[in-house]
Amino acid sequence: MIGTTFGSLQVRNYRLFTIGQLIKLLGTWMLFTAQDWLVLQLSDNSASALGVVTALQFTPVLLLTLYGGQLADRFDKRRLLLFANAASAVVATLLGVLVVIGIANLWWVFVTAALFGVISAIETPVRQSFVSELVDKDLLPNALSLSSATFNTARIVGPAVAGVIIALLHDKTGPIFLLTAVLCTAPLVSLARMTPAELYRVERDAIAASEARTVDGLRYVWQRPDLSLAILLVFVVSLFGFNFQLTLAVLARVEFHVDAKYFGLLTTAIAIGALAGALASSRRRARPSVYRVLAAAILFAGFETLVGFSPNFVTAVVLLVPTGFFMIYFAQAANQRVQLGTDAAFRGRVMALYVLVFLGSTPIGSLVIGWCAEQYGPRSGVLVGGGISLVAAVVLGVLQLRRAGGRIHVALRPRLNVHVHERASGVPAVRPAVR
Repeated sequence: MIGTTFGSLQVRNYRLFTIGQLIKLLGTWMLFTAQDWLVLQLSDNSASALGVVTALQFTPVLLLTLYGGQLADRFDKRRLLLFANAASAVVATLLGVLVVIGIANLWWVFVTAALFGVISAIETPVRQSFVSELVDKDLLPNALSLSSATFNTARIVGPAVAGVIIALLHDKTGPIFLLTAVLCTAPLVSLARMTPAELYRVERDAIAASEARTVDGLRYVWQRPDLSLAILLVFVVSLFGFNFQLTLAVLARVEFHVDAKYFGLLTTAIAIGALAGALASSRRRARPSVYRVLAAAILFAGFETLVGFSPNFVTAVVLLVPTGFFMIYFAQAANQRVQLGTDAAFRGRVMALYVLVFLGSTPIGSLVIGWCAEQYGPRSGVLVGGGISLVAAVVLGVLQLRRAGGRIHVALRPRLNVHVHERASGVPAVRPAVR
């Protein structure tokens, strides 16, 4: 199975996990799309209001994610996921009922967004680290890539379906929230049907589960430059570059003046590229190098900046495909570099820190990007996000090369190849990164 695109799906527990997650994530992305549209309706197209909702949705990540990682290293991850997914279904039902009976306002959306954030802050690090218990170590890179592909498949289908439903129901969003509540029950069935004896778990006494402390995980990352550089880059890019939930909605409604189904097309375009990026990394067998992570970040930031200069809606759709490709290729390479380089005893806490910088930076970033879009036009949010991410990736790349005494070699024949050589070993530190 190793080296095949879908090898991990032959493992029963992982297959059940993937099916449940795909169904739930379809509903989640439908909910996010409907929520953004509802906020714009209730706030008279205010980008700032959309930024506030996004911030409320991700602020709990700043406060609770590290605690979620501690829980993941202490308790049964499968049971924690059962509780988290049940809570998601309850909150989606609450929002759906409020909208259907006609009493929902911005404050109710703020409250439910914050509740979703609390659930996500606990569930995400648990789910990320749970993947390592579903397959053996040789299949883990493939399993991580397929989990990302599952996420982005939902990003393709979910917003598109939501856009069509909103259009058919004449801008009504309530039924989408209720449908999401039903779809959130799929992981409950999948998790209940798993065979616990077939999970790849580390013995509890071996990892001293009862004594797992957050500070030990932070100290572990601080002492590992290979982990800290990847996490730092993810923090900066996520803070400014990964705000498409906000920027695409504003671009669609304010800049390009399109309706809900075309807004879904923008999200679908970036998700198609993201799915391709996830599948492109699914055959990876080893831990990606730091230079592959840096190169992917630079390419992502470059294409995002180009999206900001798009002269029309069609050009933006076209450019969002490679943007999505390198967005997920970068995120997946960074995720694999961190997770495959972490000892099992610390994986829950390290992945919690990764999730914290990946998602927890969004509240600050969304407020900044939302303010830019409000003050300087919808394009400015994309341009600022892409530009800062590009500068950060280039600066960290230069620092890494100087620290390692490396040099870059570019060959134009027989085809374009980029190699990075490090002085210490005298051999390429990474296989051709760009072709």
